Amino acid sequence: MAANTEALERHIAEWRAYVVRGRGMAGSDVEELEDHLRDEIGALTASGLAADEAFLVAVKRIGSLNALSREFAREHSERLWRQLVLGADDPGGKSPRTETAVVMVLAAAAAVAVRLPELFGLGLGPGSEEFYARNLSLFVLPFLTIYLAWKRGLGAAALARLLIAFAAAAVIMNLYPFQLQGQTLPLAAIHLPIALWLAVGVAYTGFRWRESSERMHFIRFSGELFIYYVLIALGGAVLSLLTAGMFRAIGLDAEELISRWLLPCGAVGAVLVGAWLVEMKPGVIENMAPVLTRVFTPLFVLVLVTFLATMVWTGRGIVLEREVLIGFDLLLVVVLGLLLYAVSARDPLAPPGLFDRLQLTLVVSALVVDAVALAAIAARISGFGFTPNRTAALGENLVLLVNLAWSAWLYSRFLRGRAPFSALERWQTSYLPVYAVWALAVVIVFPLVFGFA
Repeated sequence: MAANTEALERHIAEWRAYVVRGRGMAGSDVEELEDHLRDEIGALTASGLAADEAFLVAVKRIGSLNALSREFAREHSERLWRQLVLGADDPGGKSPRTETAVVMVLAAAAAVAVRLPELFGLGLGPGSEEFYARNLSLFVLPFLTIYLAWKRGLGAAALARLLIAFAAAAVIMNLYPFQLQGQTLPLAAIHLPIALWLAVGVAYTGFRWRESSERMHFIRFSGELFIYYVLIALGGAVLSLLTAGMFRAIGLDAEELISRWLLPCGAVGAVLVGAWLVEMKPGVIENMAPVLTRVFTPLFVLVLVTFLATMVWTGRGIVLEREVLIGFDLLLVVVLGLLLYAVSARDPLAPPGLFDRLQLTLVVSALVVDAVALAAIAARISGFGFTPNRTAALGENLVLLVNLAWSAWLYSRFLRGRAPFSALERWQTSYLPVYAVWALAVVIVFPLVFGFA
């Protein structure tokens, strides 16, 4: 009985922490909502439900009164039901101490992997750029996949199936006779991690990739990992500067230590540490990511609308330079990232609001910019012919165009009350494999078509 009471109080504390983190909830409102939750739990346990079951049902019921409770129930009910069904034997439940040790070992292994080639004369520096371009993503993503597979309780056979993808990628990247100074090698190096991220996603979802909700969880994980990684990188940059300054103060040069050890080992290890932080401390970023999305969405809308208005006013088109077109592609990817994370963080049952209209404006603006960029790419191809870079830019803009166009259609239907928000969620999660397939085509097919040039 004491254990049940302790578990129930832990669940309530978790719910309360989630609600308190939300916006617009005064302390008195939270107290009132908690009283209501406890009343519901009391009534349900009196009718014969176990404490855990009563908590789940009560949270679901008060979700009709409070959006944050509804969101909490949506995110946590699956995990809680799993706990109820599987109990302490849940294979996904790892002790924090064990998990910390596993992550540190894998991060150290990734650091060793990125330094290991130096034993064979392939040090980080001039002369080894081609080797590291071919293999950079292979130094860290397999270790991240191992961590997620271990975390989800996948067996050795399942892990082996996942690692086959990385082994195949290593073989292709190292056996292809890429030409030095060619275009297909940089393209393959850039697109390989995008293709392999699908294998990471399969590990994250525990081979339940076909479920839309699991793919949405993976989108949240990816966004939160990116934020953690940027924060760790900023901290690492400050640490590097301070280290260099301190050693310089005593007449020693630490730049070689930093450039050969601290930066490469930290860069790959930070991916594992960031993933571990997302898994262990989701609440920190759950607060930050939606705030960042709401801050930058209006700014990107302003920039895109101003840019398009300036183009119309001045009558100037996009300069047909490769760097400019790459810049536009990066801009569209960032916009799509904002849309993805806004969709993943939004309560699908909440009614349309001002932010949804801003999101639609952002998507439509990006769609117009994408169409203008596509016209510029087509003009460049018609004038100078197909090259690996131009073909890749054309394909990527077409992939983005389809996603943005259908997203705009679904968002407009949602705002007019003709479709649920979940239709947009399903579209975004269903479209994820398209990016991986396109990236795989760039890695495998492009070098063959363009003669490894």
